[in-house]
Amino acid sequence: MKTARAAWRGLEPVHAMIYFVPEARRRYADLGLSGRAGYFTSRSAAFGRASADLVIATFYNFNPAFVRQAVDGAWDTTTPQQVLDARYAAAGEALRRAGIHELPDLAEVLALTRRAADAACEQAQGRPLFAAHAALPWPEEPVLQLWHAQTLLREFRGDGHVACLLSEGVGGLEALILHAATGEVPADFLKASRAWPEEEWAGTQERLRERGLLDGDSLSSEGFILRRHIEDRTDHLAFPAYAALGDPDCERLAQLASPFGRAVVEAGLLKLG
Repeated sequence: MKTARAAWRGLEPVHAMIYFVPEARRRYADLGLSGRAGYFTSRSAAFGRASADLVIATFYNFNPAFVRQAVDGAWDTTTPQQVLDARYAAAGEALRRAGIHELPDLAEVLALTRRAADAACEQAQGRPLFAAHAALPWPEEPVLQLWHAQTLLREFRGDGHVACLLSEGVGGLEALILHAATGEVPADFLKASRAWPEEEWAGTQERLRERGLLDGDSLSSEGFILRRHIEDRTDHLAFPAYAALGDPDCERLAQLASPFGRAVVEAGLLKLG
């Protein structure tokens, strides 16, 4: 499973850049979607005219009031298909700007990633956000095929992660606070990006201390064990997609993935702005 996680991590920037690049913001704005409305509608457009309640349920860790403010009325200005078209067009533009289309191992990486994504499609039960994206047609352009494949693998993993959180009684805000307590991501970034008011953050943080999961602002030993358990279970639930490759091809994908993720990072596609 470590190799599978390495393969996913290596290519994850290829998918994740869509949430940061100006190409996406411009295209969403052309459809009348401003602010975070572009993010919520573009990621949920595979559902159709997704309601705020559906976004809140499947995205899991955003402040519900923030989601409602962004989503309510958004579908009055555009359609899901227009948003999906804009998202794919932006992804293609950004990845070509990073030179992904020129990398020598694109065909092999695409073949391996698509095999993993196809295997995931055979196990869509209980993974609503993944299943919605899996029902979309495959693009024709290789760069967009790679982006779509990695999008499927990301949502496959993400739905499994939500299932793990639910099974352990960890809510969306609690998950963010525990993540911040690892020191991997600044708490201020998570508060701002998920729009949680300081008062709610502080109150939930105190309840986690009462549960013995936090020691001050850091993870307690129990909190560390819980976080490790959730991450291990997430890896386990994501593993079937990569298991379909077999060990040699999974290792090969992990080896080849790094230059693709690195190209995205070096091109500045993950910068906030």
